[in-house]
Amino acid sequence: DFTLKPPALRPRLPGVMLKPLPADRWSYATAAHLLNRAGFGGPPAEIEALVKLGPQGAVARLVDFEDIEAPWPRLAWAQPDPGRAEKLKQYRDAPEPERRELRQAGQRLERERTQELVLDWLDRMARTPRPLQEKLTLFWHGHFATSIQKVRDPWLMGRQLELFRAHAAGHWPDLLVAVTRDPAMLLWLDQALSRREHPNENYAREVLELFALGEGHYTEPDVLGTARALTGLAYDRVAQEPLWRPRQHDAGPKTVLGRTARFDPDGVIRHIATRPQSARFLAQRLWGFFAADEAPPGLVDALAAEFERGGRDLRPMLGKLLLAEEFYAAEVVGTQVKSPVVWLVMAVRQLGRDLPRLPATAAALRELGQALLAPPNVKGWEGGITWINTATLTARQRFASVLVLGREGRPAPAAGDQPARRQKSGPPPPVDVTGLFTEEQRRDPDMLLPALQRRFLTGPLRSGLRAELQAALRDRPDDDAVLEAVRIVVTSTDYQLT
Repeated sequence: DFTLKPPALRPRLPGVMLKPLPADRWSYATAAHLLNRAGFGGPPAEIEALVKLGPQGAVARLVDFEDIEAPWPRLAWAQPDPGRAEKLKQYRDAPEPERRELRQAGQRLERERTQELVLDWLDRMARTPRPLQEKLTLFWHGHFATSIQKVRDPWLMGRQLELFRAHAAGHWPDLLVAVTRDPAMLLWLDQALSRREHPNENYAREVLELFALGEGHYTEPDVLGTARALTGLAYDRVAQEPLWRPRQHDAGPKTVLGRTARFDPDGVIRHIATRPQSARFLAQRLWGFFAADEAPPGLVDALAAEFERGGRDLRPMLGKLLLAEEFYAAEVVGTQVKSPVVWLVMAVRQLGRDLPRLPATAAALRELGQALLAPPNVKGWEGGITWINTATLTARQRFASVLVLGREGRPAPAAGDQPARRQKSGPPPPVDVTGLFTEEQRRDPDMLLPALQRRFLTGPLRSGLRAELQAALRDRPDDDAVLEAVRIVVTSTDYQLT
C-alpha cells in the first residue's frame, strides 16, 4: 500500500522565519534534497560537487543559472511558417474532400511535432546545466496550464515554453504581462475573441483567480473591469503574433481591485501583479511546489515580504526559500510525491542513461497522469498524493523496469559474454551497472546496499526493502544480480518520494 503521512508541521515563531541553514548542518543528504527539489536530482558526483560549495554556494549555483552557458539546438520547425498565408488560402479554396485530406495531414503533423517537442523538453530537463530554470519552466507550465488540445500549434506551445525559460526567475509583473500577450494563451483562454462591445471574461477571471491572486480575493466587478481593460488585445493568425486593435479597446474608466483608471492591457495586468495578495499567492504556490503543501505559520508572509523587498523579482525569494532552515525540515525532506515528469527525468539521471527515444515515452507520461503540453484543465495538475493510485503506481513500476532492463520483468539470463545491444528500432539497452557502482560495491552486498540508497533514495532503506534486496543478491555476486537490485529499488514505493 502506498501511503503518505508526513509529520505534522511544528509551529515556528515569525521572527525566525527563513533563517539560513547553518553550514554545520550541510551534508550529502541536504545537498541531495536541494538538487531533488530545485532540479531533477542527479548522480552522487553532482551532489558531492554541491556539498563542496556549502549551502550558500550551492543555492547560488542553482539560482543564478543565467551565469551558466546552456546552448540548446532549436527544433528545425520551431519558427513561424512563412507559407502560412498561402496554406490557409489553399485550405479555404479547396473542395471538401481535399479539405478533409489537408485537415488530416495537418493533424498528423501536429501530433508528430507535439511528441517531438515533449521529448526535446524531457531531454533538456535531463541534460541541462541549469536544472532550476527547467524546473521553473515546468512550474510555470502547470501554473498557466495551456493545452495543445485547443491551441493546436506546437510552434506556439514551444514559444510559450521559451517565454517561461526567459522569465523563469525574473520580474513577476513582466512575466504576467508577457503571458497575457502570448499567442498560445490568447487562443487558450479566448482573449483573442474579446471585443469592446462584448468583452470576453475568460482570461480576466483566470488571471485574477488562478494566476495572480487566488480564490476569494476579487469580485465580479473586478472581473468585468479587467476584461474591459484587456479588450483590443488580439491574435494575428497569419503572422502568428499578438495584435493590438485600438478600435476594439474599451478606453473608458474601469474599477479593478479598488482603483479606478483608464486601464489598458499592460496597465491592468501590472496593477494586479503588484497587489500584496499577489506576493502572498506566489509565495504559497512556490512553497507548495518546491517544499510542502502546508507552510509553517508566518512563512508565506515572510517569503512575500522578501519578494516585495526584491522589487517583485522571483530570484531573491527563491534564494531565500531554498536556503531556509524550514526547507530542510523533517516535515519537508522525503515527503513529496514525485510528479510523473520529475520521476522520469530523475530516474534517467540517476541511472546514468539517456532518455529512451521511444514513441511510447510521451504516451507513458499520459498513462502516468502528466501529459506535457496537455494539462487536464485551466487549474493544471492537482499534484501531491493524487499522482498515485493503483493504476499509475503499477504503470510506474512497469516503465521503471523498462528504464532499467530495456523491457518489463526481471533480468534475462546472461547469454555468453556478449553485452546487450540496442537495436535501431528496438527497446533501450539495460542500464550499465559498471558505470553506477565500483567493482568492489558490485561484489559485496554490504557495500552495495548503502550505495543503492545513496544514489536512488532520499531516506534510509526500510527493513522490507532491505530484505528484498538481500534476497536478490544472496549467492549471486554478478552484475545481473546488481541489475535486479537496481530494478527493485527503482520500482519500489520508496522511490516515489523525494
